[in-house]
Amino acid sequence: MSPPRPPSPGKRQTHTSLKTARGRTTASQRWLQRQLNDPYVKAAQQAGWRSRAAFKLTELDDRFKLLKPGQRVVDLGAAPGGWTQVAMSRVGSHGRVVALDLLPMDGVAGATILEGDFQDEATERAVLAALDGPADVVLSDMAPNTTGHGATDHLRITALAELALDFALRVLNPGGAFVTKLFQGGAERDMLTRLKTHFAEVRHAKPPASRKESSETYVVATGFRP
Repeated sequence: MSPPRPPSPGKRQTHTSLKTARGRTTASQRWLQRQLNDPYVKAAQQAGWRSRAAFKLTELDDRFKLLKPGQRVVDLGAAPGGWTQVAMSRVGSHGRVVALDLLPMDGVAGATILEGDFQDEATERAVLAALDGPADVVLSDMAPNTTGHGATDHLRITALAELALDFALRVLNPGGAFVTKLFQGGAERDMLTRLKTHFAEVRHAKPPASRKESSETYVVATGFRP
């Protein structure tokens, strides 16, 4: 599979109108309209990637050089598998990618798919066994179901990111990297303090593939210090 190529910013995009269907809520109508006219959705479908999120990881990796051939990578909350596809394409056949999710997920060539809760000790042991050693990179594009209340959603995703960080601190190799999604707010200060204690460099990034209206941002921590 070729690397995902984001849509050209200078290319004119056609607009698709969606007729209102009986029984469809206004919110679902807006979501479908946005999906139909999202150039990243169209580009992902054309390239065979499972989600537009594949472009987010590609852009983050192009900028921060996180994924290298032969590495061991864990993708938390992996379904439907866009990030797993990108990670596998970048670490190559000599690398190992373990995709973990509470939900069932279709296989990705070369990757190990596990179903379970990353907070369970048994699941953590299964991840390390599949990697055959500590991880070089832990990725988390996880987000809780949103409520529409900004402050609540910010607190919920921050708590989820902190759990992902706890996992990363247990399984990472020295020098490893951790990437997690957050919503902009302020409750993540304690988490950022922890990150700066355990990693040589901590940076924020909003990849171009993130929708402009979205409050999502990513924290990229490199140079893990156990």
